[in-house]
Amino acid sequence: MSAKTTNEGTEQRVILVTGGNRGIGLATALSLSNAGHKVAITCRGEVPAGIKEANIFTVNCDITDSEQVDSAFTEIEEALGTVDVLIANAGITRDGLVLRMSDEDFSAVLETNLVGNFKLARRATKGMMKSRWGRIIFISSIAGRIGQTGQANYAASKAGLVGLSRSLAKEFASRGITVNVVSPGPILTDMLAALPEEQQVSYAEAVPLGRLGNPEEVADLISFLASDKASYITGAVIPVDGGLYMG
Repeated sequence: MSAKTTNEGTEQRVILVTGGNRGIGLATALSLSNAGHKVAITCRGEVPAGIKEANIFTVNCDITDSEQVDSAFTEIEEALGTVDVLIANAGITRDGLVLRMSDEDFSAVLETNLVGNFKLARRATKGMMKSRWGRIIFISSIAGRIGQTGQANYAASKAGLVGLSRSLAKEFASRGITVNVVSPGPILTDMLAALPEEQQVSYAEAVPLGRLGNPEEVADLISFLASDKASYITGAVIPVDGGLYMG
């Protein structure tokens, strides 16, 4: 039986987007679903209306819990099939200056943003290895490349994704699995929109392109990396930041 294709003429894939209920995750899930892929998201809390209307499969999952990660994948596999693409987007922040940051706040961010994403990737590769095809895309942050005052925990967790991804890229390259990192700059998500207008203006002025990015612009890059067209890209860290970091 020939593989099903999307409305773009590419092979239909089963895609998991963690933290797909808002911001970059939501934009990515909707874009890939609209293209004709079978999409699942992890979603803690209320499911957005757009997700329901797009017929996207939702699962509850604490990515720091290995058993919940395994259960989520099993549920998706039974409903949609083997996960071909993992977009590891879920993350948390617990900001604070180092001298005031508790051990718990530092560890919790690392446990979710780095260790949790390792657990997701470890589970995802099981099915990908059998298929000899897969895509793993970690969503990092410009903070992981340049640091950020008050975000030592967050910056460390996002920087750690680079080392993790490149190790996985080398380990699984022979199985047709690519692993890449997308590094967004200031993107107009709910979190950024909640900041005072003058602070948003300040962020925009620091960007060479002179504006904040949109979640859909990050989703476009993620969609490309998830496709067959990106088959010769692995171990890369790709910024979507309007030129803010030119490293």
